[in-house]
Amino acid sequence: VKNDLLKGQRYRYKVQNIRDSLYRPFVKKSLYFSSDLNEMQYQLPRIFVKDTKSGEEVIAISGTSLAKPFSVLVINQIFSYDFLEKTQSLPLYRYDKKGNRIENITNWGLNQFRTHYQDNTLTKEDIFHYTYAVLHNPAYREKYAINLKREFPRLPFYEDFPQWVAWGALLMDLHLNYETAPKFPLKRIDNKLAANAENKPKLKADKAKGEIQLDAITTLQGVPSEAWAYKLGNRSALEWILDQYKEKKPRDPTIAEKFNTYLPIIAFPD
Repeated sequence: VKNDLLKGQRYRYKVQNIRDSLYRPFVKKSLYFSSDLNEMQYQLPRIFVKDTKSGEEVIAISGTSLAKPFSVLVINQIFSYDFLEKTQSLPLYRYDKKGNRIENITNWGLNQFRTHYQDNTLTKEDIFHYTYAVLHNPAYREKYAINLKREFPRLPFYEDFPQWVAWGALLMDLHLNYETAPKFPLKRIDNKLAANAENKPKLKADKAKGEIQLDAITTLQGVPSEAWAYKLGNRSALEWILDQYKEKKPRDPTIAEKFNTYLPIIAFPD
């Protein structure tokens, strides 16, 4: 970008470059995805093609070597390198420059599974779902914890392959479509605001009580302990969301004065 500036090279704004992206787990942001401004796009343009509506499922995993626990999450949008720790990806498909779809699981890999399980009907999509289930298996994560910090993950051949495929497919559907999943029945408590007090957002969690305090007057109760146990890195999914949506005041005084426009709740007129 600095070299382009010195050369006087102009960038042209293109609305089609605005893409949905994942900045952190379950935290979506709009991204201006351009090779002019995003210097290190790696293989992302070969995985997430603008005109492709399906087949972009990617298993994102922690890269090596790790300081945090190994993490894995399926996604279908462009992601940040720090989405997980040193994020690497295992896409089901990739695309060439002409937009042709290429299967990312090799025929050699498919034959390994078919030979081991003596089943020629196994598909590459089955392997993809199997992989996702195995990488979530607590016993696998515990047994190979040291290896996962240092090496690219390897897959064992577990018994009952169809069951693992089913578990992986179910997990993928939940993690991709969590926004449309049935809501958990939480109890909402609304207190009166003290006189002359300002209702500021808090977004604080009390794991022991199973509570999330949204602001000065609103608290959600009944958050199950399991919700905190599912972690990506050192944080649960809920903690990632609460942290990312907290008010953060800019340190630069000029930016703080001109652009401090945090709006946790937007009210629309009737």
